Amino acid sequence: METLKIKLVKSPIGRIENHKRTVKALGFKKVGEVIEKQDTPQIRGMIEKINFMVEIVD
Repeated sequence: METLKIKLVKSPIGRIENHKRTVKALGFKKVGEVIEKQDTPQIRGMIEKINFMVEIVD
């Protein structure tokens, strides 16, 4: 299965609780961190939910 590299570019501080939980569920611990996740519909949905806070790195 293909993987996605996702980077957290904005802080979850001051965001609604659902956005904070989504950031934590994806595995982010700090801003600027890049993580790799498998490209599944569930992960894509989580990314779409917080698309203003993350970016997909090539």
